[in-house]
Amino acid sequence: MRHPLRNETVLVTGAGSGIGRLMALGAARRGARVVIWDLDAAAGEAVRDEIRATGAVAESFCIDVSDREAVRSAAEATGSVDVVVNNAGVVTGKRLLDASDEAIERTFRINTLALYWVTRAFLGGMVERRHGTVVTVSSAAGMVGVAKQTDYSASKFAALGFSESLRVELAKDNTGVNSLVVCPYYIDTGMFEGVSTRFPLLLPILKQDHVAGRILDSIEAGKQRLIMPPVVHALSPARILPVPLFDKLANFLGVNSTMDHFVGRRRDPAQP
Repeated sequence: MRHPLRNETVLVTGAGSGIGRLMALGAARRGARVVIWDLDAAAGEAVRDEIRATGAVAESFCIDVSDREAVRSAAEATGSVDVVVNNAGVVTGKRLLDASDEAIERTFRINTLALYWVTRAFLGGMVERRHGTVVTVSSAAGMVGVAKQTDYSASKFAALGFSESLRVELAKDNTGVNSLVVCPYYIDTGMFEGVSTRFPLLLPILKQDHVAGRILDSIEAGKQRLIMPPVVHALSPARILPVPLFDKLANFLGVNSTMDHFVGRRRDPAQP
C-alpha cells in the first residue's frame, strides 16, 4: 500500500508549528497539495504562505479540531483529502491531583476525540476511492504510563488503540486505505520543554525535522507503524515481566523522571 505524495492532497492538523509545520513543508516539497488546520490562524497562514512561496499549493483553515461541528464545516470547505495527519495535541504535565478538570478534559478532546471527528470527516471519501492514508500521531507515552502524564499518556494509549483498531477494520473490509500510527519519544518542539533523558544515546530527545521526515517516508512506503527510537520497541515484550520488575526497568531508564523539570511551551496553540 505504497502512497507517493506527489499530486496528493495532504491535510495536517496542528500544522502551524513543530512537526506539523515541518510535515506540511515536507509534503509540499514532495509534490503534494497541502491543507493546514490550526487553532492559531496567523501561524497556519504563515506556513501556508511559506509553502506558496516555493510555488506549491497550500490552504489554511483556522479550526478547533475538538469541535465536531467546526470540523464538519471545515471538511466541507476543504474537499476531498488523500492523507489525513492527526497531529494536533496538547500536554498538561501535572500530577493527577494538581491538574484542573478543564485541562484534563481538554487533553482528551484534542488528543483523542478529535481523532474521531477529523478522520470520520474524510474517511468515507477515501473508502469510496479505495485510496488514502490516515496517520495518527500517538507517543511512546502511549505504550507506557509516565509519571505526571496521567491524562496525556492515557490519551495517547487511546490514540494507539484507535489507530490499530482502524487498521484492522479497514483491512478486514478490504478498503485499500491504510492506517499508520506514530509513537515517538520526546521531540524538541517546545511542547515538552524541560524534559530530560537519563540515557541520551539510548533514548535521545528526537530532532523534529528527523521525525517529520520519517513520518512522510513511512506514509509513502505504506507502513502501518513507526516507533522512534528503536529501543522503544522493547516496551511490548517487556510487558511479560511482573509489574514491580517492569516499573523498576522503567525507573532505571529514567522514564518516570523525565517530567521532573517539565515547563512546556509558554504559549500553547494546541499542537506539538
